[in-house]
This record gives sequence, structure tokens and C-alpha cells, in this order.
Amino acid sequence: MKQSSWVTPSVRGTRIQYHLFESKAAKTRVSYHLYSPAAYDKDPTRRFPVLYWLHGSGGGLPGIAPLSAFFGEAIEQGKIPPMLIVFANGMASGMWCDSKDGKTPMETVVIKELLPEIDQHFRTIATREGRMIEGFSMGGYGAARLGFKYPELFAAISVLAGGPMDLEFKGPRATGNPAERERILQSVYGGDMEYFKAQSPWRLAEANASKLKERLKIRIAIGEEDFTLPANRVLSAQLKKGGISHQFTTVPKVGHDTLALLKGLGDANTEFYRGVFQQPERKQ
Repeated sequence: MKQSSWVTPSVRGTRIQYHLFESKAAKTRVSYHLYSPAAYDKDPTRRFPVLYWLHGSGGGLPGIAPLSAFFGEAIEQGKIPPMLIVFANGMASGMWCDSKDGKTPMETVVIKELLPEIDQHFRTIATREGRMIEGFSMGGYGAARLGFKYPELFAAISVLAGGPMDLEFKGPRATGNPAERERILQSVYGGDMEYFKAQSPWRLAEANASKLKERLKIRIAIGEEDFTLPANRVLSAQLKKGGISHQFTTVPKVGHDTLALLKGLGDANTEFYRGVFQQPERKQ
């Protein structure tokens, strides 16, 4: 199901909530989903860290329930800390950045409005130490660019099979579907390749290299059979060249598949989340 609206249908699932808020930037209501662990209800004074999940192209609704179940099981088994998971609405191809024409201020809605919305209405650890940003495919691109642009807001950045990571917007998917590439280039970036480049994780990492070297956990994870692997390898090399420490992990026999990648990472995946949110949750 593609989503092209700021308001999506509600997804049902265990401990999944559906919410709307008024966006000044978008001049309309905006929806999001939120997973809360059982500990959130059991201890009404406890504050929780937040994982902001950015979905891939086509819209993220189908992934919300299985991802919530995946994280929920890991939390119940004590493999990762109890945390809130916010499933932001990035539309079918919002690219997690403000469109050049200003009609789709995706970045502004997420950073300037959604984060404060969550901190205001839920018991969060409302500091960078209590937040991480993660996404898959288009969402990996979004997590990289938003995390690299606003490192003061997040303790960690998790880029899962991110794309498009090249500076030419000519990756395998774009080459295979030039009409779709052109549509996104026009609708999001105004047909302006310089604007596209300015939004890229590459350029943002270069601009904020000194901040990205401080107290920030960064990982890039991707399947060895994923078509975005070459571009992610180049991005990793670029970060390394800039002295930006990060993990780069590939998973054998995994293609462009969110859950297969997360499951394939195994203990390394749960260790990553524990390492990010290792401090004790603070009381009110």
C-alpha cells in the first residue's frame, strides 16, 4: 500500500497506538504510530528512550506490526532495553527531507514537530541520550541525513540498507526505473541535482564531521545480496576517510529485506541497542 498523505490509515497490532497532531509546517494533521513496551504501563513514573523508525519507499504501514512484534519480543526476552518506537509517516517517497518547493516539509515535520510532540505527550528521556534514529532503504537514507545533520538530537544513527547514497542519484533502482527516479527528482528535489546533493548524507557528514566524532554511535548494516551494498560501501569509506567512527556490517544471504537483515544481525543487533541505551532510565 502506497501512502501519499500526511494522514495514513491506522495499523492494528499488539501495543501499537495511532496518533495525529496538528502540523504548522505542513498546515494539516499528520499521523504516526507508536509502539510502547509493557513496562511503560507497569511503571508510571519511569521514563523511556525512544527509537525513531523511518520506513522505506512505498510507505511504511505494512512493516509496523511485524517490526513492533520483532522489537517487542526482544524487549520481553531482556535482549534490548524497554523503549518507545515511533513509526513516522514519510509518505511513499518523501525522502525524509524538505521538498525544494516547500510543499512537503518532511524534515521540518519530523525534527521540529514530531520530536517535541513525542516528548510532550509520552514519558520519554527527552535528551539526545534518550533518542536514536534508524531506518531501512529510503529510511536508511533518511536516518543518515537527519542523524548527520542533527547529531545534537540523537545518541545513535542506524542506517539499514540505505539509499540513494550516491551523489548522482543513479543507483541500481533508479537505473532500473528511470521514470520513478525522474518523478522523485522533480517532486522532492525540484529537478535540481545540486539540491539533491546538498541533502545527501555525504555532504551532511562532511559539514558536521567534528560533531559526528563526539559521543555518537553510528552503524551501517546491509545484506551481502542487497543491490544497495556498493553505494553503502562507498559511504562507509567516505566516513572513514573523514575520521568518523562507525560500524559497517554485512549479512550473508540477505537481500533488500528489513526483517531478514535485523534477524541476520543476531546478537550484534541487540548489543547495538543495549550500547546506545545503556544508562538507567530516569524517574520523574
